[in-house]
Amino acid sequence: MKAICLSLSLAAFSASASQVGSWSINAGLLGVSPKESSSYLNVVESVAGLPANSAGVTVNSNTQLGLIVDYQYSKDWSFSLVAATPFSHDIKVSGSAIDGLAIGNTKHLPPTLFANYYLPELAGFIQPFIGAGLNYTIFFSEDVDSELRQALTELEVITNSNQDLSLKLDNSFGLAWRAGMNLKLTDSWGAHLMLSQIDIDTTGQVQLDGSTIQSVDVAIDPLVWMAGVRYSF
Repeated sequence: MKAICLSLSLAAFSASASQVGSWSINAGLLGVSPKESSSYLNVVESVAGLPANSAGVTVNSNTQLGLIVDYQYSKDWSFSLVAATPFSHDIKVSGSAIDGLAIGNTKHLPPTLFANYYLPELAGFIQPFIGAGLNYTIFFSEDVDSELRQALTELEVITNSNQDLSLKLDNSFGLAWRAGMNLKLTDSWGAHLMLSQIDIDTTGQVQLDGSTIQSVDVAIDPLVWMAGVRYSF
């Protein structure tokens, strides 16, 4: 009887230990849904004769291919690095008589590093987790929309077709949290579900011939979700 108990104890210890120092890769769809707020387009309001504090900016949602690499360094804790193919967003005016006017578009990459804590397993195959971490969002390929150029031309802000109109967005560094679950289907394969929120704050600048003619602060703060397959090794 003692031998049987010892064997069972060793087996349980071995199963637990085998998780420590293991790697997992999660791949699937990763969606970003901005919950943005912004300062007002005070210069545009003044030039266009709009009421003060009536026009801000809005950013649309986007879904890309996501990849999360997990390293479990203890029974209860792991690190995760979240990456994705570049997200693309349209930036438009929100509010006032020019609501919906296209300002431009941008791409961004938001790599995020999380520390995760595993909660008690459910039903023998569901592993819930919570996590907190740091995000660095890189904006690139910013382009001004032709609608904005046309509007500024009609308002006589742009007086020459050869003038250069550009859009610049500052990179962002902020906190992030996540919660989700891993579903174990076999020893190596499973599914990964995750919901997170990221603190992304940026300043956008519309520039004419290199000089800023409108600056706006935007708190994007998106909800981020992922559904994908999981491979552990």
